[in-house]
Amino acid sequence: MSETRLEAGSTAPAFTLPDQDGAPVSLADFAGRKVVVYFYPAASTPGCTTQACDFRDNLNSLAAAGYQVLGVSKDEQSALQRFRTEQGLNFPLLSDPDLEVHRAYAAYGEKSLYGKTVTGVLRSTFVVDEQGELTHALYNVKATGHVASLRKKLKIDA
Repeated sequence: MSETRLEAGSTAPAFTLPDQDGAPVSLADFAGRKVVVYFYPAASTPGCTTQACDFRDNLNSLAAAGYQVLGVSKDEQSALQRFRTEQGLNFPLLSDPDLEVHRAYAAYGEKSLYGKTVTGVLRSTFVVDEQGELTHALYNVKATGHVASLRKKLKIDA
């Protein structure tokens, strides 16, 4: 069950997933641009809301540095639509209910939750460069403070 984790320098796995409105979004749509793809466990939960709002609040500085943000979860489109509206999110949320893309990015597997080993979504962030290569593959990131840490890694000022 443990997928091989991706590393910086590997090619980002290609994908096409429906967004919160059902429109297909492909990584290939952003060829020649930098993309932040982040995986989160579930829309409208406290940690995921904190993280999504953090991306929302920092989107201008990320966009100014040339980054597009894509959030990916196993939620159905209706849950993503509600989450996006309730939190005023300003980037696409992609639905991957069969976890194919999660598995391609090794963002699904064993993790520790309250001292127990469980299988689930690993909160992970991947930065893809203009050529489709990963410059960062970050696993088990924290919901709080993650975007500030990511901006530091990407050398993006506030």
